[in-house]
Amino acid sequence: MTRRVALVAPTGSYVGPPLARLLAAREHDLVIADPADGLVDELEELGAAVEVVDGASDLSDPAACDRLVSAGLARFGQIHAACMFSGRIVIGRFLDSTVDDLHAVVNGNIEAPYHFLKHVLPTMLDAGDGQVLVITSASAARPTLGAPLYSATRAGASMLVKNVAAEVADKGVQINAVGTNFMDFPEFIRANRIETPEQRAKVESYVPMKRLGTMEEFASFCAVMLDGTSRFQTGQFISYSGGWSD
Repeated sequence: MTRRVALVAPTGSYVGPPLARLLAAREHDLVIADPADGLVDELEELGAAVEVVDGASDLSDPAACDRLVSAGLARFGQIHAACMFSGRIVIGRFLDSTVDDLHAVVNGNIEAPYHFLKHVLPTMLDAGDGQVLVITSASAARPTLGAPLYSATRAGASMLVKNVAAEVADKGVQINAVGTNFMDFPEFIRANRIETPEQRAKVESYVPMKRLGTMEEFASFCAVMLDGTSRFQTGQFISYSGGWSD
């Protein structure tokens, strides 16, 4: 096999589509979950063989993770790189929160990366080769007023990555995490009620770089930790937030 195989889940929104395109352009075949309309055609035009797994975006479901890995191994025989993102946002003050709120963020923000890592790592460890990137949130790097449960569970996921990475560092498998904030995509725009240029400017004023990040530049940042070109970093959490968390 001359081409690497990358698993990206999900690929219906956020960084999934641009990251899949970039990896396809870098001579990767793809295993993808729930692709955006037209994405498969784009990837195939870039030369990638594509294995689609529908209904596998909820990575807190271990069955979804199993289906993704099993489909990749059945089609390609190996998975060299794997990237996942998930998230459940619960906002509000800590004293107003409920146990149900806690369970929701643990499920979406910790159980999802837990199940993903449990399913993708065995085949990589058997091969003695692999790269995993877990996308969390920049809120893992600093207290986030109004979202204490979300921030705490994102920090927990990032620390899980560091611990698991240390456990397998001598086995040829890299595991890193990156967390975002202030990104220009529909969910962030809606969540921050950005409807006018003035409202956007106010949100951008909170960012040291005074703008929102794009999905394309974030995909480029992620790709270097997945495409096999940089193999000497593991167990890292990096905030991708225009300086907000520094």
